[in-house]
Amino acid sequence: MRTNTPIYQRVADDLRAEIADGTRPPGSQLPTEAELQEKYGATRYTVRQGLAALVNEGLIVSRRPLGYFVREIHPMIYRPQQEFRRKQPDLDLFAQLLADEGNGRQPSQDIEVAIVQPNATTRDRLKLNESELLAARRRTRYIDGEPYNINDSYVRLSFVQDSEFMSPVDVARGTNQVLADLGKPLVRALDEIYVRMPKPEEVTRLKLGPGTPVAEHIVTTYTFDDEPVQVTINIVPGDRHVIVFERTREWPPTEQGASE
Repeated sequence: MRTNTPIYQRVADDLRAEIADGTRPPGSQLPTEAELQEKYGATRYTVRQGLAALVNEGLIVSRRPLGYFVREIHPMIYRPQQEFRRKQPDLDLFAQLLADEGNGRQPSQDIEVAIVQPNATTRDRLKLNESELLAARRRTRYIDGEPYNINDSYVRLSFVQDSEFMSPVDVARGTNQVLADLGKPLVRALDEIYVRMPKPEEVTRLKLGPGTPVAEHIVTTYTFDDEPVQVTINIVPGDRHVIVFERTREWPPTEQGASE
């Protein structure tokens, strides 16, 4: 008996362990508050404290008036390298990635276009002058109506001011192709990945639960002349994605590679 452990913590610990070992599988309903009160000899407030801890951890969800259920998570496989393998890196790429998973989930997205001042992230990577403005193409992407990730792209306004890039709808041929047609083909990308807690705006856009970390994937893309053209910031919630990179080793290895 864990006599020194607060009762609400015992409620949370026991349910968490049952979820972890599969006793309570995803989608299953937890005991009612009344049943937990009787089991632990606790007040409703104490039981709710324990349940709230698991809600905050993202393990269970409340579905009033039915009760609490073990959260069902269907992660998306996030493959950053796929962008250069597809002709259309906008919604078509997102839809294709879901189609590749073969589970019938439906993609959608909200698109917002704006003219913005650069911040430190975009100014440094795009090597901007102080007076330059950016065109921002902000996308919140959904799977079956649930927000899954953010994909925000920034380019010099002077590059795209009168182009399809500035239209807040899906571009059938892809925004990368728009840039190529404007004389700025993207042939090289620098990827940076940071793992952190979300910003308030990201919590709102992605409807994140308390304590949910995100991966920030910043992509700077360049032309043949190594001119930086676009910065894309992807925000990927940690509870909804598996990040996958594919690598191919040169074989047989070179003399240098053999010694590493």
